[in-house]
Amino acid sequence: MTGRVWSVEESLEIPAPPQVVYAALADVRRMAEWSPEVIWVWDRGDRFLGVNRKACWVWFATCRIVTADPGREFAFDNTTLGLPVARWGYRLTPTEQGTLVTEYWIDRRRHGGRRLLAELLGLVFTGTPAARRAAANRAGMRTTLRRLSADCQRAA
Repeated sequence: MTGRVWSVEESLEIPAPPQVVYAALADVRRMAEWSPEVIWVWDRGDRFLGVNRKACWVWFATCRIVTADPGREFAFDNTTLGLPVARWGYRLTPTEQGTLVTEYWIDRRRHGGRRLLAELLGLVFTGTPAARRAAANRAGMRTTLRRLSADCQRAA
Protein backbone atom coordinates (compact mmCIF):
# COMPACT_ATOMS: atom_id res chain seq x y z
CA MET A 1 0.00 0.00 0.00
CA THR A 2 2.93 2.31 -0.46
CA GLY A 3 1.81 5.71 -1.59
CA ARG A 4 -1.81 5.31 -0.60
CA VAL A 5 -3.38 8.60 0.47
CA TRP A 6 -5.68 8.28 3.48
CA SER A 7 -6.95 11.85 3.72
CA VAL A 8 -7.45 14.86 1.51
CA GLU A 9 -8.22 18.53 2.15
CA GLU A 10 -9.18 21.32 -0.20
CA SER A 11 -9.89 24.93 0.78
CA LEU A 12 -11.60 27.89 -0.82
CA GLU A 13 -12.37 31.33 0.53
CA ILE A 14 -16.07 32.04 0.12
CA PRO A 15 -17.25 35.68 0.27
CA ALA A 16 -20.05 34.93 2.73
CA PRO A 17 -20.15 34.85 6.54
CA PRO A 18 -19.59 31.51 8.34
CA GLN A 19 -23.23 31.36 9.45
CA VAL A 20 -24.45 31.45 5.85
CA VAL A 21 -21.98 28.77 4.75
CA TYR A 22 -22.79 26.57 7.73
CA ALA A 23 -26.55 26.85 7.15
CA ALA A 24 -26.08 25.66 3.58
CA LEU A 25 -23.86 22.72 4.60
CA ALA A 26 -26.10 21.65 7.47
CA ASP A 27 -28.99 21.25 5.03
CA VAL A 28 -27.58 17.96 3.74
CA ARG A 29 -30.25 17.71 1.04
CA ARG A 30 -28.46 20.52 -0.79
CA MET A 31 -25.29 18.46 -1.26
CA ALA A 32 -26.79 17.19 -4.52
CA GLU A 33 -26.58 20.79 -5.83
CA TRP A 34 -22.81 20.97 -5.31
CA SER A 35 -21.23 17.52 -5.33
CA PRO A 36 -20.41 15.93 -8.69
CA GLU A 37 -21.30 12.49 -7.23
CA VAL A 38 -24.33 13.07 -4.97
CA ILE A 39 -27.63 12.93 -6.82
CA TRP A 40 -30.13 12.74 -3.94
CA VAL A 41 -30.19 12.88 -0.13
CA TRP A 42 -32.85 11.58 2.23
CA ASP A 43 -32.50 13.60 5.45
CA ARG A 44 -33.42 11.81 8.68
CA GLY A 45 -32.18 14.29 11.30
CA ASP A 46 -28.71 13.32 12.55
CA ARG A 47 -28.57 10.57 9.92
CA PHE A 48 -29.09 10.67 6.19
CA LEU A 49 -28.88 8.48 3.13
CA GLY A 50 -27.01 9.75 0.10
CA VAL A 51 -27.46 8.37 -3.38
CA ASN A 52 -24.36 8.84 -5.50
CA ARG A 53 -23.53 8.34 -9.15
CA LYS A 54 -20.38 8.32 -11.26
CA ALA A 55 -20.78 7.33 -14.92
CA CYS A 56 -22.75 4.06 -14.88
CA TRP A 57 -22.14 3.33 -11.17
CA VAL A 58 -24.78 4.18 -8.58
CA TRP A 59 -24.36 3.57 -4.85
CA PHE A 60 -25.87 4.46 -1.49
CA ALA A 61 -24.06 5.97 1.48
CA THR A 62 -25.48 5.78 4.98
CA CYS A 63 -24.27 8.79 6.95
CA ARG A 64 -24.33 9.97 10.56
CA ILE A 65 -23.57 13.56 11.54
CA VAL A 66 -20.67 13.54 14.02
CA THR A 67 -19.90 17.28 14.29
CA ALA A 68 -22.47 20.07 14.09
CA ASP A 69 -20.83 23.22 15.45
CA PRO A 70 -22.69 26.15 13.83
CA GLY A 71 -20.40 28.56 12.03
CA ARG A 72 -17.32 26.39 12.71
CA GLU A 73 -17.53 22.78 11.53
CA PHE A 74 -19.88 20.22 10.05
CA ALA A 75 -18.85 16.57 9.57
CA PHE A 76 -20.38 13.15 9.00
CA ASP A 77 -19.28 9.53 8.88
CA ASN A 78 -20.16 7.42 5.86
CA THR A 79 -20.75 3.67 6.08
CA THR A 80 -21.77 1.06 3.54
CA LEU A 81 -23.57 -2.07 4.71
CA GLY A 82 -22.37 -1.27 8.22
CA LEU A 83 -18.70 -1.01 7.18
CA PRO A 84 -16.83 2.23 7.93
CA VAL A 85 -15.87 4.04 4.73
CA ALA A 86 -15.01 7.69 5.31
CA ARG A 87 -15.45 10.86 7.29
CA TRP A 88 -16.39 13.96 5.32
CA GLY A 89 -16.30 17.38 6.89
CA TYR A 90 -16.08 21.12 6.49
CA ARG A 91 -14.12 23.47 8.77
CA LEU A 92 -15.10 27.15 8.59
CA THR A 93 -12.65 29.92 9.45
CA PRO A 94 -13.78 33.57 9.37
CA THR A 95 -11.73 35.86 7.13
CA GLU A 96 -11.92 39.57 6.31
CA GLN A 97 -13.69 38.72 3.04
CA GLY A 98 -15.94 35.93 4.34
CA THR A 99 -15.10 32.33 5.23
CA LEU A 100 -12.25 29.99 4.46
CA VAL A 101 -13.96 26.63 3.92
CA THR A 102 -11.80 23.53 4.20
CA GLU A 103 -13.47 20.36 3.00
CA TYR A 104 -11.81 17.19 4.24
CA TRP A 105 -12.09 13.46 3.64
CA ILE A 106 -10.57 10.74 5.81
CA ASP A 107 -10.57 7.14 4.58
CA ARG A 108 -11.88 5.04 7.50
CA ARG A 109 -11.15 1.70 5.78
CA ARG A 110 -7.69 1.65 7.32
CA HIS A 111 -8.07 -0.97 10.02
CA GLY A 112 -9.80 -4.19 10.83
CA GLY A 113 -10.45 -7.47 9.14
CA ARG A 114 -13.35 -6.04 7.19
CA ARG A 115 -11.15 -3.42 5.48
CA LEU A 116 -10.67 -5.50 2.35
CA LEU A 117 -14.42 -6.14 2.10
CA ALA A 118 -15.10 -2.39 2.40
CA GLU A 119 -12.51 -1.67 -0.30
CA LEU A 120 -13.97 -4.34 -2.60
CA LEU A 121 -17.47 -2.95 -2.14
CA GLY A 122 -16.13 0.53 -2.87
CA LEU A 123 -14.68 -0.70 -6.15
CA VAL A 124 -17.88 -2.52 -7.12
CA PHE A 125 -20.16 0.38 -6.19
CA THR A 126 -18.07 3.32 -7.45
CA GLY A 127 -15.74 1.86 -10.06
CA THR A 128 -12.80 3.55 -8.32
CA PRO A 129 -10.08 1.46 -6.64
CA ALA A 130 -9.37 2.48 -3.03
CA ALA A 131 -5.84 3.55 -3.99
CA ARG A 132 -7.27 6.13 -6.44
CA ARG A 133 -10.17 7.37 -4.33
CA ALA A 134 -8.20 10.25 -2.79
CA ALA A 135 -7.42 11.75 -6.21
CA ALA A 136 -11.04 11.37 -7.31
CA ASN A 137 -12.23 13.00 -4.09
CA ARG A 138 -9.80 15.92 -4.44
CA ALA A 139 -11.23 16.73 -7.88
CA GLY A 140 -14.78 16.41 -6.56
CA MET A 141 -14.01 18.66 -3.60
CA ARG A 142 -12.83 21.44 -5.89
CA THR A 143 -16.09 21.27 -7.82
CA THR A 144 -18.16 21.08 -4.63
CA LEU A 145 -16.45 24.10 -3.08
CA ARG A 146 -16.84 26.22 -6.24
CA ARG A 147 -20.55 25.39 -6.45
CA LEU A 148 -21.05 25.97 -2.72
CA SER A 149 -19.32 29.33 -3.07
CA ALA A 150 -21.63 30.41 -5.88
CA ASP A 151 -24.72 29.46 -3.84
CA CYS A 152 -23.50 31.17 -0.68
CA GLN A 153 -22.64 34.37 -2.55
CA ARG A 154 -26.21 34.51 -3.85
CA ALA A 155 -27.58 33.94 -0.32
CA ALA A 156 -25.30 36.45 1.45
